Amino acid sequence: MSTVLVTGAGRGIGRAIALHLASQGWDVHAGVRQLADGEELRQAHPRLTPVSLDITDSEQIARLPETLGGRLDAIVNNAGIVVSGPVEALNIEDLRRQFDVNLIGQVAVTQAALSLLRAARGRVVFISSISGRVSSPFMGAYASSKFALEGLADALRIELRPWGIRVSLIEPGSIDTDLWRNVDQTVDAVEAGLRPDHRQLYGKQISTMRKVTARIAKQAAPPDKVIAAVEHALTASRPKARYPVGTDARIQIAANAVLPDRMFDALVARATGAR
Repeated sequence: MSTVLVTGAGRGIGRAIALHLASQGWDVHAGVRQLADGEELRQAHPRLTPVSLDITDSEQIARLPETLGGRLDAIVNNAGIVVSGPVEALNIEDLRRQFDVNLIGQVAVTQAALSLLRAARGRVVFISSISGRVSSPFMGAYASSKFALEGLADALRIELRPWGIRVSLIEPGSIDTDLWRNVDQTVDAVEAGLRPDHRQLYGKQISTMRKVTARIAKQAAPPDKVIAAVEHALTASRPKARYPVGTDARIQIAANAVLPDRMFDALVARATGAR
């Protein structure tokens, strides 16, 4: 039976992916940071095996080949974080953490697993984002980490061709998970983290951000669409390089492709209050 490692499986899309793959007969190594999340997953399905895995912990990553039992057919690099706020006001340590988790950690886990994946002619899937193709105000840190991830995956996809290892990117738009259900708290945290002068400078954009994110949250696509894209990337004889997920993701990609930068910027500025 095929085996897969899913990172960031303790909650959200990662948890949903792990549970679905287990239900389809995969033996799932569910990477979690919290032991309680691991025990909950273990009880949820007999094919789920929790693995303590902080993707920024070099010692845990070094033990992965042994932890995985010497066999791996696929990896779903899902673990990630979101750092929000205007670029001017970003805490540099938060920015470093953004890249450490969303890029460096993905590379480290993939490197550790590649000897096993090469033996299995396996698959590598990265959960990216539409923000890896189109950036937006207050999402510069997150988007830049995903832009970097996409560039890395493009190189890796070609580098691993000689061994038949397929590499795919999943690019969700807004998905109905805790991230979007708790979006009000996220905006509150962004505002609270600003210095008074930055709060005054970006007050209009923060106000607009509350309205826009509330509307987007109501239109978020179900996680099932992401799960379907992941499953196709893992099982299709000819997996796609990229899987945009959700109507909003496809609209943003199309608009960014056909509109001049100045016009696209003007539309985004109008929508987000940055004018």
